[in-house]
Amino acid sequence: MQIPSKISFLIPNLLMIDDEQLVRDVESRLPSLPIAYWSKHKNVVQKKASCARYPSIFELEFNNIYWQTLRSSNGTFQLFGAYYDIRKRSRIGPAVRILGMIDRIEPRVKTFCQLWFDGQKEPFIVKTFEYKYIWFNKWGNYKQGIYQPYLIACQIPKPFRGLVPASVSLVEKQCDTATNNLRVLYNRPLDDEKRGFAVCVKGLDFLYDDLSVRLVEWIELLGMLGADKVFFYELQVHPNISKVLRYYEEQDRVHVTPLTLPGGQPNVPGFQHLFLSKKTTHKRQNELIPYNDCLYKNMYKYNFIALLDIDEVIMPSRPEDRTWHDLMERVVAKGMKLKNDTYPSYNVRNVYFFDRGDQHEHEWAKDTPRYMHMLQHVTRAKNYTKPNQYVKCFHNPERVLTLHNHFPIACLGGTCHSYPVSTDDAQLQHYRADCVRTLKKSCEEFKENQVRDTTIWKYKDELIQRTRHTLDVLGFFKPSSTGGGGGGSGSLLRGGKDSLYKR
Repeated sequence: MQIPSKISFLIPNLLMIDDEQLVRDVESRLPSLPIAYWSKHKNVVQKKASCARYPSIFELEFNNIYWQTLRSSNGTFQLFGAYYDIRKRSRIGPAVRILGMIDRIEPRVKTFCQLWFDGQKEPFIVKTFEYKYIWFNKWGNYKQGIYQPYLIACQIPKPFRGLVPASVSLVEKQCDTATNNLRVLYNRPLDDEKRGFAVCVKGLDFLYDDLSVRLVEWIELLGMLGADKVFFYELQVHPNISKVLRYYEEQDRVHVTPLTLPGGQPNVPGFQHLFLSKKTTHKRQNELIPYNDCLYKNMYKYNFIALLDIDEVIMPSRPEDRTWHDLMERVVAKGMKLKNDTYPSYNVRNVYFFDRGDQHEHEWAKDTPRYMHMLQHVTRAKNYTKPNQYVKCFHNPERVLTLHNHFPIACLGGTCHSYPVSTDDAQLQHYRADCVRTLKKSCEEFKENQVRDTTIWKYKDELIQRTRHTLDVLGFFKPSSTGGGGGGSGSLLRGGKDSLYKR
């Protein structure tokens, strides 16, 4: 047998990147890490200092990838992000606000903020101004040892006002070498012009539920309503959901931030889902981190920020209001007549559009594909949930300090007054199989008294076209199909049990 003189092997090319490219890659994966600043100044700031020295990024204590740790003499801090706040209504003036969780209620330990400014060899150190609790004790879990959400304020000293700190560390003793160092985010548009509406979505926990087709319909509808961008946080999701999110990220219509739970909470797929489904109060407390991170990353970029779940839509009620911009022009003007000022938030009443799953109890709309979940569900509870219960808001980021799922918890300049939007102007359409657990007693009444509501159909033709196009591009239709299951360009590929979607 003749042995070839040369043998060719298929060996993948190794990707060679320089330090600068590596820094950019790490910064994109971990935006809270000031790796670019450290890389630029490491030969200067790590020299011996009279007090605190700048910590090497290799000395930082990370927790569950995205969190940085301070272990104090009375409690452990898990820090997620830091933000530069120069909003005019802030009574403490320019500040850095740090978002994180502390395993203490009413933490009493004294801490200090080491503020690092570009070009400074040593930090400027200030005492922590406050720990702002992003929770109410009546909601539960009000005991030591459970991680509680906080917003920590570091006041910028007068000599440095006008300068944005590059990073901040939280320490117990002023001159400690920190075990955490957070890049201070200041996402201000170059032209200082705000866009209209951002939507923030809490950590997605859909490892086993393939909601990809419903997600496409939802994102397309939000775009038609005027959402400039949707900001998702991702815990664990089905591969098809990832495919949808990547598609919209490439179009710059959504942004996805990976997320973990801090401390000893589980992050193993499956186990995390079980934990969140059984430990609902822990789940609610953890949700406040992505909500407030989304607020502070976008407070200079948008006029309004809405916190929505993917089964909710704020729907303008009047036929002439096609977009949220149309709606809010009317609503803000009404509010101004009452107090001659804008409100921190504008809340919209919740109403249920019940989903019976496979037991589809209403007639299918023949001119609408069956996979269009919202367009096919046009029967709702006659009555809305009570005012201020289960509402969702358009938040004014110039006025709110901390946010809860349903309303602001704290506001700048005083009490949080929320303007109630009339149901004649808008409603929160909530697509669920059942009421939330706390409404169990009144849920049967909601289900027994229902009315037909086709408000969403004013978007029908365009929404079908947009959704169909996206599903086609994503390859979610059977190639050989010509029928549309009620109007589509093809039948959706089926997945496992109870799924209409491709796996």
